[in-house]
Amino acid sequence: MSQYTSTGIQGLDFLLNGGFPTGASILIEGLPGTGKTNLSMQFLYNGAVQYDEPGIYITFEELPGQLYKEMKAFGWDIPALERENKLRVICISPQVLLEQMEKQDGLFEQMIREIGCKRVAIDSISLFQIGDESVEKKRKTLYKLRNILRKFNLTSLLIQEQTSTMDPETSYINYVVDGVIRLSLTDYKEHYRKRTLEVLKMRGRKIIEGEHIYRITDQGIHLLPAFSMVEDKAHMYNSSAVTTGIAKLDQLLDGGIPEGSAFILDTNSKANYKYLAVSIAANRLLAGENLIILLSSLSTINDLEFLYGLYGVNLKEYVAKKKIYFIEHYNRPAPSGFEGAILDVSNLNNDEYRERLMNGLDPFINASLNQHEKWFVYYDLNTIVSQRGRTFLETFYAEEISRLNSAGFSVLALSNFTELGPQLSSFIERTSNGVIKTWVEGSYQYVQLLKSPMGKMSAPLLIENINTKPYINLI
Repeated sequence: MSQYTSTGIQGLDFLLNGGFPTGASILIEGLPGTGKTNLSMQFLYNGAVQYDEPGIYITFEELPGQLYKEMKAFGWDIPALERENKLRVICISPQVLLEQMEKQDGLFEQMIREIGCKRVAIDSISLFQIGDESVEKKRKTLYKLRNILRKFNLTSLLIQEQTSTMDPETSYINYVVDGVIRLSLTDYKEHYRKRTLEVLKMRGRKIIEGEHIYRITDQGIHLLPAFSMVEDKAHMYNSSAVTTGIAKLDQLLDGGIPEGSAFILDTNSKANYKYLAVSIAANRLLAGENLIILLSSLSTINDLEFLYGLYGVNLKEYVAKKKIYFIEHYNRPAPSGFEGAILDVSNLNNDEYRERLMNGLDPFINASLNQHEKWFVYYDLNTIVSQRGRTFLETFYAEEISRLNSAGFSVLALSNFTELGPQLSSFIERTSNGVIKTWVEGSYQYVQLLKSPMGKMSAPLLIENINTKPYINLI
């Protein structure tokens, strides 16, 4: 028996990691006009048409004829499904429904057997709350309703009308049911309304949290999960990814950072980005690529030698093989064994800097490219700004990324968008294929994928320090 029941609504199934728990009772709550009826009927319709799971729609107020007409607008022929014993629409009072559900071989049980019912929608359980009954009696009624639905292993949607000021006495409903989905409708850009869906609770299913936008189209509810963007087909086609060494980040990137792409690592002064950056660069070396590192004032070659050693990379050995080079803006002595791998650009003006890069590195790079070797470049854009100026970065970065990408290079550039300002940051982001952001908030550090060639974004993930490689874990 399947552990979940697909809704047939692609975006919603994605949020639920497949669908509702089979046999669960799910509360669908929202203000009038949010599409609760549409969602519930779409769940039943998809069950009948796509999954051969007959369903029953129980309404306490709306007559079947009106419902048929409304659903016809989505292309759903409800009477035809009723004739095929795949769907039933029942208009009944809450009291009579409960009596028939409790009655052995009552109308409810007969309908279930007759069509082999697997799904149920009840519109709406708010009417169970009307009357002079005590809160205790109302609770018992809902417990009884839920238990009967469970008895027949029916995956059920229980619609509840939400008001602007919900009665505190009804909040217990959320504890009784197995799942809660809230539909919301808010003002957006003066003349528009934004519809969002949020899964607040779902027993037995891993869910994607947050508010997710949906639209009511001519085919029903269409939900677009948050953190979803258009794929960059140019970097998806015929490209291979190289692992970052961090399992969760690889998962978000569909295997790692694609070859020939340019990524930004956006950080702030409080965040420890070193393990993240070094893990990415070290794994490019381990994958057989060559490496260029633009050093910052905060990282010496001795520091990097220790950090890369944690990831199983002996920098001196790669220097001896002419597979790694360093661009040095600061007048610092070269450690023993690294002299031939350092390109000293200190005390050079911008034109001299460009010329030094071309004459100092291009001969080695071109010879390597002729042997079909691959290169990875790690830039510190904050160093470029501090040593070369913001104007230089605006022209240099776009030209350099274009030149490197056309040669098949992959790039990771460290930056601080806050210090660079919104205009320059926006420019750099547009010229890059991906953005990974890490920051500190309170006592915790976070990381988030904000842009990628695969069109994916992620929720903020916690960074956990661990004692084994890669020394960080993303939660």
